[in-house]
Amino acid sequence: MSGLVREPLQRRRLAFQAGFFMLFILAPPLDILRIDLTRGHAILFGLDWTLGIDALINGEGSAGQALFNLVWRGFLPLFGGAALFLWVAWRFGRLYCGWLCPHFSVVETINNLMRRASGRPTLWERQPLPQRQPHGSREIPNPWYWLPTLLAVFGFAFVWAVALLTYLLPPVEIYGNLLNGELTFRQSLFIGVATLVFSIEFLFARHLFCRFGCAVGLFQSLSWMANDRAMVVGFDTARASVCGDCNNACDNVCPMRLKPRTIKRKMFTCTECAQCVSACTQVQGGQGESLLHWVSGDQAIKVVGRHAGPARLSADKVSIALPPDALPVEGS
Repeated sequence: MSGLVREPLQRRRLAFQAGFFMLFILAPPLDILRIDLTRGHAILFGLDWTLGIDALINGEGSAGQALFNLVWRGFLPLFGGAALFLWVAWRFGRLYCGWLCPHFSVVETINNLMRRASGRPTLWERQPLPQRQPHGSREIPNPWYWLPTLLAVFGFAFVWAVALLTYLLPPVEIYGNLLNGELTFRQSLFIGVATLVFSIEFLFARHLFCRFGCAVGLFQSLSWMANDRAMVVGFDTARASVCGDCNNACDNVCPMRLKPRTIKRKMFTCTECAQCVSACTQVQGGQGESLLHWVSGDQAIKVVGRHAGPARLSADKVSIALPPDALPVEGS
């Protein structure tokens, strides 16, 4: 991991990511949450979770009771949970992606390893990125890092494939068969195909999936964009003159390859990971001196763009390399 992880905010985020990744792997074996296809129903916190319509199907219960059970056990948890999830996104953006999502944890890990191997966080980056320091030198790629990079790609893909299968079939059976080399043909086929697909995605298209292929991320972004007052990263142009020698550290560190000093609609897929904030803090010497801050309410409206009007920063008044659509947000 990069030196930015040592920044307190990123240490906290890393702890959340690691904890949720372990939860993602251990939820089926611990019977916290899984769908057991052999039983035909879900398991939630060790209890059988059914829709409560078996009695009606067997001709023993009333339609009214079955309808109540269906709403209470099915629709209410599903749509209530979805509503709460989207409300959080409406207020705070894609916090789930940046702070919890196990896929995004893999994205960042492979980014860091690939940057060490090639100087680029992705295979599609045109040029090696400068160091995350206020000078012009570049990181010296170390080809030996391709080995841990590829091991991470295939290793995470295999772990994901096995974990997903345990959400559908009894984990004791899957892990027992795996350890004893006794996987069934269908189990082997699922793990093999899923590992291959995830390997290709992790190696070539992990950012494309996050930006364009993930329905969870898309609905979070749409909800967030509907709220002009939602939390967003804002740039303090009142202190823009001290931003001239950082080699665009905030742009370079963004896992989604976005440019934080711009209007909100161009940050549609921002995951609120705050790596840009941490990078700017590090470049400026720490102690909360970052020119980038999370803002909300009236300050967030300025970042939306369409309400900025004449407040747009004039590039010829400040001799720094700002994006042409960078917007002023008052410092905190």
